[in-house]
Amino acid sequence: MTRIISPEKVVFPELSYTITGLLMRTQNEIGRFAKEKQYADCFEFLLKEKGSRYRREAGITIDIGQEKIGGNRADFIIEENILVELKALPFLTKRDYYQTMRYLQAANLKLGLLVNMRSLYLKPKRILNSSHHSH
Repeated sequence: MTRIISPEKVVFPELSYTITGLLMRTQNEIGRFAKEKQYADCFEFLLKEKGSRYRREAGITIDIGQEKIGGNRADFIIEENILVELKALPFLTKRDYYQTMRYLQAANLKLGLLVNMRSLYLKPKRILNSSHHSH
C-alpha cells in the first residue's frame, strides 16, 4: 500500500528543497568521487552565496543528568532547523542512519538530511526525530 504524504505533513518543505538543490549543485561542481571535506567546503560556499544561516561542524552535547558529554559534531545545522550529515561512501549503512538520529535527538532538532555524495542519483534521506520537543 502506498502512503501519500500531504504537503502539510512534510517538515520544512521549502528549506529542504533549497538544501537539496544546493547539495545537487555541490555534486555537479565537484563530481561523485571527492572527499567529504571537499563536499562540505563547496556546500558551505553555496550556503554563504545564498545567504543561509548555518553552523558547520556544530558541536552537540548529550545531557546525562547534570553532566554534558560532548564529542559529537554535526556537519551542518541550517537555519537552526535542519541537521545535514554529508557522507562520501560507496553506500550508506544503518550506522550512518543511527549516527544522524543520535545527533538529531541530542540537538533536539526535528529533521535531519543524510546524504551520500557518491550516489549516482543524489537523494538525501529524510530522518525525522519523533522525540523532538519544542523549546
